[in-house]
Amino acid sequence: MIVERPDIEAAARRVAPHIRHTPVLRLAAGEAGGLGLDHPVTLKLDSLQVTGSFKPRGAFNRMLAAAPAPEAGVIAASGGNHGAAVAHAARALGLRAEIFVPEATPAAKRALIEQHGARLVAAGRDYEAAFEACRARAAETGALLVHAYDQEEVVAGAGTLARELEADAPELTHVLVAVGGGGLLGGVLAWYADSGVEVIAVEPGNCPTLTVAMLAGRPQPAPVGGIAADSLGARRIGRIAFALAGRRLARGVVVADSAIAEAQRRLWRACRIAAEPGGATALAALVSGAWTPPEGARVGVVVCGANADPGEVAAPPG
Repeated sequence: MIVERPDIEAAARRVAPHIRHTPVLRLAAGEAGGLGLDHPVTLKLDSLQVTGSFKPRGAFNRMLAAAPAPEAGVIAASGGNHGAAVAHAARALGLRAEIFVPEATPAAKRALIEQHGARLVAAGRDYEAAFEACRARAAETGALLVHAYDQEEVVAGAGTLARELEADAPELTHVLVAVGGGGLLGGVLAWYADSGVEVIAVEPGNCPTLTVAMLAGRPQPAPVGGIAADSLGARRIGRIAFALAGRRLARGVVVADSAIAEAQRRLWRACRIAAEPGGATALAALVSGAWTPPEGARVGVVVCGANADPGEVAAPPG
């Protein structure tokens, strides 16, 4: 169950009419000082993607690869961003959508899902409970299940982000990416395989799915909590991402919630980029010093989500 570059190329052809080729922002050393960094950095702004996160890449690829969809339409479980992406993609393709979310999903993300025309169902305390309810409903209705992170088509779709990044910033030597269930990590690892680019996985200490799996030697239940739980709060790493990480990951690092919040604030103050906690998690590794680039490194950071209240992003600490 390994996704490869040809899978991502095929995904790019499918999804191109439906997604944005999002920009990169290159900050020279002087400009990066506003982020608290003393070296240049390149930001991949998939926070500017349709629905405010990278998720439509995988949602569209899954639906288009499975076409024609069943009469019952599509179904998904989500902490928020994936649900909005599935709802958007379904409406664009003329399909019905039903989205299951945890009861703690923020109101703004619920509203975004409903805004795109999906039927919203709140089920359970966390993503895993919502997914179990979703899976039971899919068996009942026959709807096409669009997994948030652990389907080949979803991972390949996420990999189109890395394909764009390589085209726009071929000079990069290191790429930092946030980890939840691992769909984005898996796609980035698949694209950069054997390229010489080192991929650094960054996860919140309160949602350490990758760390727990690596220590156990297989995906295992991990704690779920903290400020990034609504987007990175999978209970366990996906099988696809875990397999790819075992072969191709350069390093994984863990960051505190305080570092994530500080990365959010610095992105807003220095660049006027509004990122949700999950979207700022990769940058938090640099801001906090959890990962220090080697001399001469040319570093790229994926800003993967923007579904946050700008007033909260800009709020002072504590």
